[in-house]
Amino acid sequence: MDETNFKFNSNVIAIPVAAIFLIWVIYYVEITFGFNFNTYGVYPKSFIGLRGILFSPFIHSDTSHLINNSVPLFAMLSGLYYFYQKIANKVLIFGLILTGLFTWILGRPSYHIGASGIVYLLVSFIFFSGIIRKHYRLIALSLVVVFLYGSMVWYIFPTEERISWEGHLSGFVVGFVFAFIFRKQGPQPERFVFSENEAFENLFDENGDFNPPVEEPIEELIDEPTDKLE
Repeated sequence: MDETNFKFNSNVIAIPVAAIFLIWVIYYVEITFGFNFNTYGVYPKSFIGLRGILFSPFIHSDTSHLINNSVPLFAMLSGLYYFYQKIANKVLIFGLILTGLFTWILGRPSYHIGASGIVYLLVSFIFFSGIIRKHYRLIALSLVVVFLYGSMVWYIFPTEERISWEGHLSGFVVGFVFAFIFRKQGPQPERFVFSENEAFENLFDENGDFNPPVEEPIEELIDEPTDKLE
């Protein structure tokens, strides 16, 4: 396995901290100066609503909404940049764009805001990636994700009117697809390869059957005295 996998790097902390800092600053500006950025969210099937693909993850309706997204967002971004550092940027950037685009296509005629679509993207990618790759560390990470955030799966269905289940579903599906697309990139399970060894190969005949060499019997040597003592 590539020795660069599973090594701490600055992005493991820097990217999550920067993301959380940015969404909190934007919310602070809203409540301090009386702005309302909700209209910059994804508004489905509207040309101007496409701008929400980039802006909506940074906009939140209230403090509770912000806190509920901040904790899992920090945890999942840290996990992404620690375990999948070689493909983390691609997963995050393209995932953000596709999640927003699918929300724009599928969503109800309302402003869809919040980082929850990205959270679902990361939870889905990290979970399914560990299962698909069959890497013991990544499978363990998948189990941790299920333990912490398994209940989130219910919110990809239309359970509450005020919740953008369309954004959740979009992120979840994109994460699953990315786990499959990027399965050959990033950390891979260890594979053991036996080197060629002539002595080892000689243990098998031309048909591949085990045929160990027959050892010649060792004759027992009896030393007989050459001199007699009388």
